[in-house]
Amino acid sequence: MAQLFNTVSLPRVQIHNRRYLGGKQRLVPFIRRTVNNCCGQVQSVADLFGGTGVVAAAFAPHCRVVVNDLLLCNHLAHRAFLSTDAYDEEKVARHIDQFNHTDGKGVSNYMTENFADTYFSREDCARIGMIRQQIEDEYKSGMLNQREHALLVTSLLYAMDRIANTVGHYDAWRRGSVFDQRLTLAMPEPPRGLHADNHFFREDANELAGKVEVDVVYLDPPYNSRQYCDAYHLLENVARWTKPPVVGVARKMDRSQMKSRYCLRSAPEAFDDLVAKLRCRYIVVSYNNMGNKGNERSNARISDSDILASLSRRGTTHVFAAPHKAFTAGRSAIADNKERLFVCKVSQ
Repeated sequence: MAQLFNTVSLPRVQIHNRRYLGGKQRLVPFIRRTVNNCCGQVQSVADLFGGTGVVAAAFAPHCRVVVNDLLLCNHLAHRAFLSTDAYDEEKVARHIDQFNHTDGKGVSNYMTENFADTYFSREDCARIGMIRQQIEDEYKSGMLNQREHALLVTSLLYAMDRIANTVGHYDAWRRGSVFDQRLTLAMPEPPRGLHADNHFFREDANELAGKVEVDVVYLDPPYNSRQYCDAYHLLENVARWTKPPVVGVARKMDRSQMKSRYCLRSAPEAFDDLVAKLRCRYIVVSYNNMGNKGNERSNARISDSDILASLSRRGTTHVFAAPHKAFTAGRSAIADNKERLFVCKVSQ
């Protein structure tokens, strides 16, 4: 009889252990408290711009969640941490242990050819390429199921994020840095008590809006011109693993089909269309009060008046605020920055 693998010795990672522009981990208590106080008995929540998934995770132990995001790197994390699909924990643990002992010296692959000594050392690039290829090969051959695939790819992406030679995004890498950290994967640790009927989508939020019916829809759209597919192109590249050509100093792949309309001047119209389609009792909108406080790329695409006008067509809206130091590109500090929650009780 084969000896069981000791999973206790592996490092652990939770859904919030990731750097992300606009991440809401610090605001989760404020969001939970506001929803609890304003929305009554809530049995289902949809997050249509899921990002890291931390807001959905905060509600997941208490109700059914629907999580959506256009980026596959985020979608896989949602499935890894918030799905209740069956998986072999020992199998996943053995893979992670094997990956952590992988030697990339002398290996050449897609990652070394395109990213060596930029965001990661050449050896770690070799290891990333080897690990990701093995996961893909085993998934396509049926050796890994969908949940196991999501867990292993997510473990790899979180490990990359932890040591990446960046300020938390992939618009640029730090020149002259010493690669003194080695890629180390950790075992994803899903929250306990998840609902068995959670659902995960990777669709345009406006197209998904009318297909989902829940008690509360939480909206956290991009609030400026910075496209998330630009900031996280490398994680998305590794998640998709189609090995596309990359260009420029930042080594970006073609992202023309990944752009969000919420980063464009047409964002107010997109938001109005989205709000009109929602099927729920309450709409909760999280939006930063950047206004015109930052540089042009950081300024809000949707104004408070735009938000209130769209919500007023659906019901009565109240606004709540909490101080918040936003995660930025590292170039600016915004004074008196607040995160607001617009809570609309739907009547129309």
